[in-house]
Amino acid sequence: MMGAMSDWNLMTVIIVVALFVLWKLEFAATLLNLKAFPTTVPDELADVMDAPKLEQARAYLRVNARLDVVHSCTSLGILLVFWFAGGFGWLDAWTRARATGEVTTGLVFLAALMSATWLVGLPFSIYETFVIERKFGFNQTTPATFIMDRVKAILLAAGIGLPLAAAVLWIFANVSHAWLWAWVVVTSFQLLLAWLAPSLIMPLFNKFTPMPDGDLKQEIEALGARCGFPLAGVFVMDGSKRSTKANAFFTGFGKQKKIALFDTLLEKCSTPELLGVLAHEIGHFRRGHIKQRLAAGILQTAAIFYLLGLATDPHGHFARLLFDAFGVPLISPHVGLVLFSILLEPVGKLLGVVLNAWSRRHEFEADAYAADATGDSAPLAAALKKMTADHLSHPTPGALRVWLDYSHPPLLQRLRALEKTVRV
Repeated sequence: MMGAMSDWNLMTVIIVVALFVLWKLEFAATLLNLKAFPTTVPDELADVMDAPKLEQARAYLRVNARLDVVHSCTSLGILLVFWFAGGFGWLDAWTRARATGEVTTGLVFLAALMSATWLVGLPFSIYETFVIERKFGFNQTTPATFIMDRVKAILLAAGIGLPLAAAVLWIFANVSHAWLWAWVVVTSFQLLLAWLAPSLIMPLFNKFTPMPDGDLKQEIEALGARCGFPLAGVFVMDGSKRSTKANAFFTGFGKQKKIALFDTLLEKCSTPELLGVLAHEIGHFRRGHIKQRLAAGILQTAAIFYLLGLATDPHGHFARLLFDAFGVPLISPHVGLVLFSILLEPVGKLLGVVLNAWSRRHEFEADAYAADATGDSAPLAAALKKMTADHLSHPTPGALRVWLDYSHPPLLQRLRALEKTVRV
């Protein structure tokens, strides 16, 4: 290995401090979240949760919190050791000695780091799935399914991710205003993938069966018609293949929207409750949330690629500072992509705070829409309570954890907001 990095610059200090501050903030949020867990069942949940269930949820929170802390410490520790041992410069030199061409070198470099990151996270994923989720009665994943999921994900990353990465690397190495063209290519690809995913990618992992004709399907179709929400199909997904947890979601664009209901959700919720959940999801479309988030994501990607252009400019001062901070002598798109992603992590967390607050407001609006569309807020409230109890979710999460990570409002806030809606 090349010599360990010895020279620190201002960029080094900024990144190291930012990473540690982010880690400490996450750790503080975890501790405060544990402290915020109620000692008695909240009145709003008394009909779906008793004291033993509450203690089970507390235990579930604790064991997941411990795993998250160990995982974050491990990941940060490995990053810092690799960084200050000169790992990024060594890996760049190693790939350059074994690959021909800038794009091929970049793909080997990125594949090596992604593989290492995947291997670091694999034991934690195994422990979470086969120890924690099994202990609390959630896991339905067999070892064979777990392995096949990972194999499929790797093949998809190789078949889809590598060509896209190659295109981005080639653009940055050969095209003027590369950030703009890379943004156009990546955004176009993401939109295409979102359109194709329901029919080509998602069925690789789950089975989607058309819902048989019956009262529930008629009620769902009638709800869609009342809300002006065109449906191309209603499907049941075999969510029980991996977990007992329940959910529902929409896929598709334009007039090709489809509803997918977990089979576990059908088992646990009544028809009015299911309609309340689906009306909430329809509310996101009718209130324009999907388009707003899509536009925000596209603009965010543009900003990221613009900054990435600065981080990979061979003649730029910012790029030189960044590469020196990580002990890499040669400025290149593939190394810049990785270094910039590390620098972006703390910045992305702060941006995520804003986006999550925006998302929580959207959830309140979708809840209100559902109450209006179904004529009653009670079914949606009942469904939310059931899912919280069944998932052993934190009933009163800490404010810092909500501020940092929650894209949905805490349950009690949603229930209280739903109580204020006008019942028809």
